[in-house]
Amino acid sequence: MSYLKELFEKVKERDPAQPEFHQAVEEVLNTLEPTVAKHPEFVKAGIYERIVEPDRAMTFRVPWVDDNGHVHVNRGFRVQFNNAIGPYKGGLRFHPSVNLSIIKFLGFEQIFKNSLTTLPMGGGKGGSDFDPKGKSDNEVMKFCHAFMAELFRHIGPDVDVPAGDIGVGGREIGYMYGFYKKIRNEHTGVLTGKGIEYGGSLIRPEATGYGQVYFAQEMLATRNKDIKGKICAVSGSGNVAQYAVEKVNHLGGKAVTFSDSDGTIVDMDGIKGEKWDFVMDLKNTRRGRIKEYADKFKKVTYYEGMSVWDVVKKEGLKVEVALPGATQNEIDGPLAKALVKNGCYCLAEGANMPSTPEAIDVYLENKVLYGPAKAANAGGVATSGLEMSQNSLRLSWTREEVDARLLQIMKSIHKSCQDAAQAFGQPGNYAMGANIAGFLKVAKAMLAYGVL
Repeated sequence: MSYLKELFEKVKERDPAQPEFHQAVEEVLNTLEPTVAKHPEFVKAGIYERIVEPDRAMTFRVPWVDDNGHVHVNRGFRVQFNNAIGPYKGGLRFHPSVNLSIIKFLGFEQIFKNSLTTLPMGGGKGGSDFDPKGKSDNEVMKFCHAFMAELFRHIGPDVDVPAGDIGVGGREIGYMYGFYKKIRNEHTGVLTGKGIEYGGSLIRPEATGYGQVYFAQEMLATRNKDIKGKICAVSGSGNVAQYAVEKVNHLGGKAVTFSDSDGTIVDMDGIKGEKWDFVMDLKNTRRGRIKEYADKFKKVTYYEGMSVWDVVKKEGLKVEVALPGATQNEIDGPLAKALVKNGCYCLAEGANMPSTPEAIDVYLENKVLYGPAKAANAGGVATSGLEMSQNSLRLSWTREEVDARLLQIMKSIHKSCQDAAQAFGQPGNYAMGANIAGFLKVAKAMLAYGVL
């Protein structure tokens, strides 16, 4: 058994009930095998052992009172995984599925994603099993204030800078930042994803979706193709999916799907103009369900209880570019095979770890241009880093300037992945390239500090 396989077995033994974390660690360690022979100094210094163990993981109680006066208790998390190259940086997720395994997997992925951006940011993640769905604004506010009443002790602009994730948008960031500002009596860049009026950055809401499409465009260019005229399937209907669809439209492609936890809509005429505006209002203002899109517009089919990828498999939906933007493990092996069968040759991940290991094997075996999440969805945290820079400088850059910087960062990430894959004998393998390129920068910094 190889050194890294033995290490993975130790991880499973130490944390036996954390399947999502195991999956993330196994995927990374498998692709790092070539670095062991080339960098024996990393083995000697225990870099691999140290990088799979978080610096610290906090869990805490979050009591709050609903509109009817009932007391609820949720569990809060913050995992500070690695700060070798900068302050811990990673989003907060509010969703009933949140547990320590999911937060650790997300924090671990964030180490390499943040390293790839070229910005000085470490890896961390946090959140709660609180579900904002169906809650009033007042109830969400009360929860956010209660959550920040504990989280504030562990974060700071030069220590740990959280952002949003699933269930945490501009509303939640505003409530949390306002409470932090009140109890600390300071106005600092301790959260990103803030409103423009109080220190946020232009393009930040759009950044993950835009960056996902920019990365897909870079991959397609290696085969002398682009997004223009391509049929694109997008999963999810939150922030990432919304702006992925907008950027597909900007570049001349045709996005034909949206989904939520209740089902999927397919609109073969394309989701643009007033249709895209309708989704933005539906999801961000009225907080409704995607089925309402099918009720509103003609020639739209709604598939209740099915994901986008279920629909691709069952209905034989033609897809050239796939942009998963919903949640982890939404595409398994059989669904990946259906995508390939129906014409998909490019897939860029907007969600975190949306493909199972079996699905990734299908992509690689069929030479699909596969952009893993830690590279393809790094645009969000990259622009969070740009927000941190603007906060530190007390400046606000224009929309055009931030978008140009985002595009350049995604081009740089693409090149880093390409170069690393080539250097380690797997040209075109973006999964390996992303992991190795992200790892090497962090590992060299850890080595420089000695054993910490």
